[in-house]
Amino acid sequence: MAKVLVIGSISDLGLIGLAQKVESPEIHYLLLGSGDATQLGKYGVTKVYTLSAQVDEASLAETLVNLISTNNYSVIITPVNKYFKTTIPIAAQKTSAPVLVDVLDLKQGGNTFEVTLNGVGNRAQVTVKVTDRVFLMAPPARFKPVEKVTTVTTESLQPKAITGIKVVSTEEKPKGKVRIEDAELIVSVGRGFKKQEDLKLAFELAEVLGAEIGCSRPIAADLKWLSEDHWVGLSGHKVRPKLYMAVGISGQPQHLAGMMESKTVVVINSDPNAPFFKNCDYGVVEDLYKFVPALTKKLREILKK
Repeated sequence: MAKVLVIGSISDLGLIGLAQKVESPEIHYLLLGSGDATQLGKYGVTKVYTLSAQVDEASLAETLVNLISTNNYSVIITPVNKYFKTTIPIAAQKTSAPVLVDVLDLKQGGNTFEVTLNGVGNRAQVTVKVTDRVFLMAPPARFKPVEKVTTVTTESLQPKAITGIKVVSTEEKPKGKVRIEDAELIVSVGRGFKKQEDLKLAFELAEVLGAEIGCSRPIAADLKWLSEDHWVGLSGHKVRPKLYMAVGISGQPQHLAGMMESKTVVVINSDPNAPFFKNCDYGVVEDLYKFVPALTKKLREILKK
């Protein structure tokens, strides 16, 4: 029986679905933040470690090293985000284990794990064979756990002291009302907008649709017009909405890597040669300053009927 440790918040339950792909797994969960630990037993989790105190990446890595060495976990699963992209490499280096990112599937044959993951900016799938302990980072929304009710025991953990690293300060980033990874409708903005004030056109469209606002890398990382919570891309957030509307985004591989699993993709761009037109279901070649207000007005009229 392989021992699997899933790490995440109460909203990352989808990762249990990936853990269930291991043959006869014994699944434990390290719950970060608040949440009802007992509900994890609904999906076959037998033990929950709680760590309610906010810890930085280095401290969590030290805590994981101790937990992994004590329990001899074969597979450790976490969400894909910046916090874990910093934490997990530290823990992996100290436990001499590989890290695989953007995992899509997992199969086990005896003592060998076959891990399928995205590669080449989401344009290819790669299968890797692993014969020892492995860290897997995956998008929680991709997986759905099967109900298998078990009895859960809980244990509170204390963060381990950091060795060799000193945290000078921490600052909480402002959060939106909804995690963009969970949004079913997204209107995403790019460099086609000339001024920050002009983003109101996209916000008005999103309000009519009941959608969340996403953005490409330059809007969040370079111009700072929106916070990184809105950033969709290889280095940002991976999303899988029912509708992804890209407004003024050229469609570079870094951005496409974050939204290629969207069900329906609509692109609005004045450049007919924009790469995004090769990766969409519907494309509109038009000046966004003309088309977006007209679309918003039309949708308002339709939805009022």
